Amino acid sequence: MPRIVNLGLVQRPCDDSAAANRAAIARAVGEAAATGADLVLLPELHDGPYFCQQEDPVRFERAEPIPGPGSEFLARLAREHRVVLVGSLFERRAPGLYHNTAVVLDADGRLAGRYRKMHIPDDPGYYEKYYFTPGDLGFRPVDTAVGRLGVLVCWDQWFPEAARLMALAGAELLLYPTAIGWDPRDDEAEQARQLDAWITVQRGHAIANGLPLAACNRVGFEADSGPGSGQLFWGNSFVAGPQGEMLARAGEGPEVLVTPVDLERTEAVRRIWPFLRDRRIDAYHDLTRRFID
Repeated sequence: MPRIVNLGLVQRPCDDSAAANRAAIARAVGEAAATGADLVLLPELHDGPYFCQQEDPVRFERAEPIPGPGSEFLARLAREHRVVLVGSLFERRAPGLYHNTAVVLDADGRLAGRYRKMHIPDDPGYYEKYYFTPGDLGFRPVDTAVGRLGVLVCWDQWFPEAARLMALAGAELLLYPTAIGWDPRDDEAEQARQLDAWITVQRGHAIANGLPLAACNRVGFEADSGPGSGQLFWGNSFVAGPQGEMLARAGEGPEVLVTPVDLERTEAVRRIWPFLRDRRIDAYHDLTRRFID
């Protein structure tokens, strides 16, 4: 029998005001719930602009503890609309110790779990190693009213190991809060290659693990301090099924996308493509090495 979860993605721009962002998120979550969503996914670091384009110690002031104001706001929304809500916050764990953390609020508003981003980029426009300590909670799914969620964050979406470990731990759905965009100085061909690679690698994770998957991105141009520089967040949030099939896809502007996902299809797909059965776990020991010289 089908086991349907109505999954909502809130794709939106983020400005400098946490209060304005939260008001917009509240409206969007309400819209998703009114459309029938049981589960709503928000973009990465949705409380404000993507501040990692520069290294600036003042920006640590944006961080907050969990539980704290950001998670409590999400808890109220989840409880009000009876939805499972996945958000993304700048966590202040201790003085000088910060994480990029996804939080999962169950439909009763309870903090069901959290995931601290494991893969931390350090590239032009994405100076996250300055701000975030790598996660230490491992790749553990979170049990919720709608199922067991494998929550990962942005840069994690390029690594097959992360998706695989969530699958091996029993995740029923892979979710990626995301903030990714183009350097506007790249030409159209390069931008097209980057977007296609981003979608393709994640559809590959869905296929390799026989799991549905969703990525929720932000949109809009966010400048940094350099002339003509910044990131144009490309949107294109999407939901893929366990064979990589595209179930729903947003455009490049603000959008609330709601689509049904059948979690029972994993069983049928894994029967015809038994990748977990045929893994050669006796021969993979070199995966723990950085490189094989």
